[in-house]
Amino acid sequence: MKLGELKPGTKKATRNRVGRGMASGNGKTSGRGHKGQKARSGGGVRRGFEGGQTPLYRRLPKRGFKNFNANTYTEVTFKMLNKVKNTDVTAETLLEEGIIGKINDGIVVLATGKLDKKINIKAKRFTKKAKEEIEALGGKAEVI
Repeated sequence: MKLGELKPGTKKATRNRVGRGMASGNGKTSGRGHKGQKARSGGGVRRGFEGGQTPLYRRLPKRGFKNFNANTYTEVTFKMLNKVKNTDVTAETLLEEGIIGKINDGIVVLATGKLDKKINIKAKRFTKKAKEEIEALGGKAEVI
């Protein structure tokens, strides 16, 4: 870089100072208009407010049941486990290697595909077939 190649940095926009006289363009009412809920200090409406009309989220029927205690597991298949470099596998090692995106409430090992190598894996859950196949190859399937 040479002195002649220097360029000015990006200009930071100046803050709009409201209530500084009519000449500023935002004097008197400070850009809030005349009266009303949005003109008052602390005024404004919450998300989903429809001016006193029953809001959409209350008009629509509610269906089903959402279990807040339910666990969401990240599914790991044999195809994914074949890509692992280590023989000792945990949820953290899978995350580090980029095989899974996130752990959620733990990982569940599924017997999808064919397992090629012996591995020792620690997971929250295993399907029956997955546990059998891991142990058949001489590995360990440990529930944590």
